[in-house]
Amino acid sequence: MKRPLILVSNDDGFFSLGIRSLATSLARIGRVVIVAPATDQSAISHAISLHRPLRINTEESIKVTGQDDIKIYSVDGTPTDSIYLAVHYILKDEKPDLVVSGINHGANLGYDVLYSGTVSAAMEASMLGITSVAVSLVSLHSFDFTKASEFTKEFCSGLLKKSWPKATLFNINVPKRPLNLDYAITRLGHHEYTTDVEERKDPRGRGYFWIGGTWSGYSDLPGTDCRAIAQGLISVTPITLNLTFEPLLSELSDVNHTLKSIPFFKETA
Repeated sequence: MKRPLILVSNDDGFFSLGIRSLATSLARIGRVVIVAPATDQSAISHAISLHRPLRINTEESIKVTGQDDIKIYSVDGTPTDSIYLAVHYILKDEKPDLVVSGINHGANLGYDVLYSGTVSAAMEASMLGITSVAVSLVSLHSFDFTKASEFTKEFCSGLLKKSWPKATLFNINVPKRPLNLDYAITRLGHHEYTTDVEERKDPRGRGYFWIGGTWSGYSDLPGTDCRAIAQGLISVTPITLNLTFEPLLSELSDVNHTLKSIPFFKETA
């Protein structure tokens, strides 16, 4: 029997240490192909390039002892572009059995998933009906991807042993220095960043801005990915792509469908 085909991508670029550690580990359980951005695309979310041409380059393969070489393709676009081109062009003759995105250099906890290119690559695969996983290491420096790669390999090995519903997506975050591979099944939590806006001047005297701050704490809510990481556990969060706000949908469905009857058009006392 053919070993499963695993497509690996990320948002940090095909050259990142995280993706190479991940791909090498996954090569123990399947045939791995890397299709990833040519440059760092962090925090680009689910952007897709519809108004410019894209180029694919073949990079030097990774040698894995006792396994097939890992082919690497770089795409001069976004993580979403990479998955789209991989599924519909590079691997068009054999749909991947699994897509794994990462290992991201930094956390993707809580609302981070809305900004993350790493998670968006997995989301694109999920939209195409492929079971997918996004993996992040909760660290900003001194990266050691060994434990994260080991856990992801074992987790994905389990995923490949059964069928999952379409659009199944798992978001994994691994503490910087996990003591073991213990994990918790979690929901998305909430954490804060400082809201920094730094104004500078270019050599011509025109103003420009750097935005974005640093981690400034989290809401200590039970069962969340943020709490799991704080406790030194790996967090595994199943994510759905359906963003419909069900409670409000039900409330609005209970009124007559005329403009004045909609609750948020009614005057309050």
